[in-house]
Amino acid sequence: MANLDPEGVDGVRMTWNVWPRTKLEASKCVVPLAASIAPIRPHPDIPTLTYAPLRCRTCSAVLNAYSQVDFAAKIWICPFCYQRNHFPQHYAVISETNLPCELYPQHTTVQYSLQANANSNNPSSAPQLQPVFVFVLDTCMIEEELGFAKSAMKQAIGLLPEHALVGFVSFGTQAQVHELGFTEMTKVYVFKGSKEVSKEHVLEQLGLSASGRRSTAGYPKGLPNGYTDTGVNRFLLPASDCEYTLNSLLDELQPDQWPVQAGRRASRCTGVALSVAAGLLGACLAGTGARIIALVGGPCTEGPGTIVSKDLSEPVRSHKDLDKDAAPYFKKTVKFYDSLAKQLVSQGHVLDLFASALDQVGVAEMKVAIERTGGLIVLAESFGHSVFKDSFKRVFEDGEQSLGLCFNGMLEVNCSKDIKVQGIIGPCTSLEKKGTNVSDTVIGEGNTTTWKMCGLDKSTCLTVLFDLSSTDQSNFPGTVNPQLYLQFLTGYQDPEGKTMLRVTTVTRRWVDSAWSSVDLLELIQGFDQETAAVVMARITSLKMETEEEFDATRWLDRNLIRFCAKFGDYRKDDPPSFSLNPCVSLFPQFVFNLRRSQFVQVFNNSPDETAYFRIILNRENVTNAAVMVQPSLISYAFSSPPQPALLDVASISADCILLLDSYFSIVVFHGITIAQWRNMGYQNLPEHQACAFALFLEAPQVDAQIIIRERFPVPRLVVCDQHGSQARFLLAKLNPSATYNSTTDTAPGSDIIFTDDLGMYLLSWPDMVMDATKSCLGWLQIGKMRPTGQHFLTEAKR
Repeated sequence: MANLDPEGVDGVRMTWNVWPRTKLEASKCVVPLAASIAPIRPHPDIPTLTYAPLRCRTCSAVLNAYSQVDFAAKIWICPFCYQRNHFPQHYAVISETNLPCELYPQHTTVQYSLQANANSNNPSSAPQLQPVFVFVLDTCMIEEELGFAKSAMKQAIGLLPEHALVGFVSFGTQAQVHELGFTEMTKVYVFKGSKEVSKEHVLEQLGLSASGRRSTAGYPKGLPNGYTDTGVNRFLLPASDCEYTLNSLLDELQPDQWPVQAGRRASRCTGVALSVAAGLLGACLAGTGARIIALVGGPCTEGPGTIVSKDLSEPVRSHKDLDKDAAPYFKKTVKFYDSLAKQLVSQGHVLDLFASALDQVGVAEMKVAIERTGGLIVLAESFGHSVFKDSFKRVFEDGEQSLGLCFNGMLEVNCSKDIKVQGIIGPCTSLEKKGTNVSDTVIGEGNTTTWKMCGLDKSTCLTVLFDLSSTDQSNFPGTVNPQLYLQFLTGYQDPEGKTMLRVTTVTRRWVDSAWSSVDLLELIQGFDQETAAVVMARITSLKMETEEEFDATRWLDRNLIRFCAKFGDYRKDDPPSFSLNPCVSLFPQFVFNLRRSQFVQVFNNSPDETAYFRIILNRENVTNAAVMVQPSLISYAFSSPPQPALLDVASISADCILLLDSYFSIVVFHGITIAQWRNMGYQNLPEHQACAFALFLEAPQVDAQIIIRERFPVPRLVVCDQHGSQARFLLAKLNPSATYNSTTDTAPGSDIIFTDDLGMYLLSWPDMVMDATKSCLGWLQIGKMRPTGQHFLTEAKR
């Protein structure tokens, strides 16, 4: 079961499950001390408690299974600061045989149901806030595309809970806020698309400011408990009350009517529309859980948020333009969305983006607002494509397929003494809460031990990076606790409107910084190769975005050499003697695939696609993120059951089917013989039923659909044949052990890859080469060095 659920009950995976004592020894580990935490991942063994948590009076850590308890004196000792705390009166009956739930050893993760402002005699009477959704729809599209988007919106509104509040903003050359509360006639408030609008201007225009608030007489009431009537019922109504009105409005909605001259782009004021939606929510529902769901079909060309001019002769910025600082709108637009992100975070609201266009729409610029608010993102070619339609439906579905959207989250991290937090990579925002556990080194969202997560769901995952404050072994006398402790506290509003607090407390062992052979082996055995690969991928992506002139390939190569020099076994000047412990032998393979992944190699990807890939990488759990870095490959053959295959071109065979899962796409690849038999209709002939050819063809399709149903965003399904045009989706992910200039012959029915890329190789410390390190999933092969790989040799010799 551990292999099926590597996150376990706690939802925590660490790069190192045994920690070195000192900062110096930690730096020698190469891979940083980090934890991947899924804050609200559901698990049947997590109990829900209906009383308030008990906190330490010094460090605010919550009572947990690792606390020491004096039952006679009714005192508990905090494992983080060693403060002695008295139990309150309602804990008076505890004893060794009568423990509260949070003190049971198996309950390292517990959940508290908190009812804010509830009457103590009737906790169930507390207000439960309902989710709020404001749809922002782009109308600068052809009628067919707009029809697909409107159809998806109608379906979504029908799936929403009856009391979920709904608002609607459409935009083109101008932004329009639709008043849903007045059913007698259609009322629209128009904002000029070329001018930046402030929150105060939105309030004034909509009549929501204190001076301009209009009477709501004649408008429907029926607001959920907990919301005050500040004009909200004019623009935001329960789904059950406005479904008919909104559907009628969508039926009447036409593509933007402003004429577009030949050779020009349509005027699209995406930035203004999002500002107006944020202002509307800030005026009506600041501090409550809400989402802005933007459906965008093209680049912003008007007003704040512009990414390209209206002249079609000017292409949308590329990676090359960004590197040369030749993208005139980029920095100003990023600054605009950074300001919008701060506004949304202060209001506790989320920005979700569903972009469907053949060209770029500005995801690279919007990334800061999407990621800091914990928003969802889907990038598709068309609103009629299954990637968009199925993903959009998943957001609003209930039951097992539900994403479990939650709101207004806040994460707090408590650490043992001498452990400091460098920061978090993932969908959150630093709240700048300083403390003794805050590191001077900042990575990602840092300078704090508390983070805001405006939106999160059951698959949301964050990477917390740690540092050690001590550098001297003398700081650790023999009497010190051999265990270290970490506690993650996540408060949030669940889909039903309840306020919840998830408390996860984990412990790991220190290892002596002297690092004898026994200690080193213990450290190696505590290494999580998948988590390490994912953390390195996230750090690399972050550095590529924030550090100028950062050479990701060189950085990864240098760290891989240091890692193998530290943990490899070898004899000097004897390359074949090099070997790695099985506990670390897969890590070089992950790094090889990371070097040629879409996170590092931006060639042939637009800035929007790269930003999209990185947003998903930073928010998914370790298992899914590892598949993004190193895709999985399964081979289906007549002679054997489905089994994992090497991610290598040698795995291609004429008489087998391959299923590639690279997270963003699922590829079902038929060997040339299988494709010919299928095209000849053998699966339909009675004489071939005995060999079950039809079932053989169906098996990978069934497995592909199982993967698709469990994933968000929904991946693209590609069904292709060997030597077909779409076979490139598979070949691009395979190790090019056989290329057009290979000296060895390929196996009959196999394939070659037309590339100058390096095959799997690993150069280790001073002039030593790992010849072939076998592992349970694959092997590494030395490739011929070409000029672009020469720096690897240079670094190895240093």
